[in-house]
Amino acid sequence: MKIWVDADACPKVIKEILYRAANRAETELILVANQALSIPGSHWIKSIQVSSGFDVADNYIVQQVDAGDLVVTGDIPLAAEVIEKGGYVISHRGEKYTRNNIGPRLNMRDFMEEMRSTGDVKGGPPPLNHTDRQTFANALDQMLAKLSKSSGNHE
Repeated sequence: MKIWVDADACPKVIKEILYRAANRAETELILVANQALSIPGSHWIKSIQVSSGFDVADNYIVQQVDAGDLVVTGDIPLAAEVIEKGGYVISHRGEKYTRNNIGPRLNMRDFMEEMRSTGDVKGGPPPLNHTDRQTFANALDQMLAKLSKSSGNHE
């Protein structure tokens, strides 16, 4: 099992939580971005820089992810593709995307995108707060424990 991160839009504080978790769980963490990333020196952590362009990092993750891998992203279409391949997805705010909830999330995303294009809605989600960070850390720990048990990896 690997953890893939859609790193271009991933908040720094979430990356730091991921770095600690990857080292603690001895699980490979791969950050994918279209810019160079500064990551801590660790056997478990690596970054991959892809070329610039719309959805290049997302497409790379979808091509590389295996069933049972975990992807961290706020990108709903990417989440849907990962779930379709048998992967697991959590958002930067700790929301678990599943086969049962990804359809309504896609619909809401499309609706909000349409509302923003008409000018009826402006801006995006609020900045991460302490509760969001804690919710993410808890969801990540739960997911790592679940995946560790199901794959026989490190307990």
